[in-house]
Amino acid sequence: MKPLKYKVSITLDEDIIQEIKELAENDDRSFSQYINMILKDYIKKNDKVNEAAGK
Repeated sequence: MKPLKYKVSITLDEDIIQEIKELAENDDRSFSQYINMILKDYIKKNDKVNEAAGK
């Protein structure tokens, strides 16, 4: 079963949008898929940093 997904609206700087679009295209992913992947990776790394710091 696929995880539930929700539509959200965010405002991003134009240069960030262009960079993400290019990275997503190079990785053969949609803009949304790429942002989702980036956020998951950030959260995972942040959790590891917090665990190491005892937070």
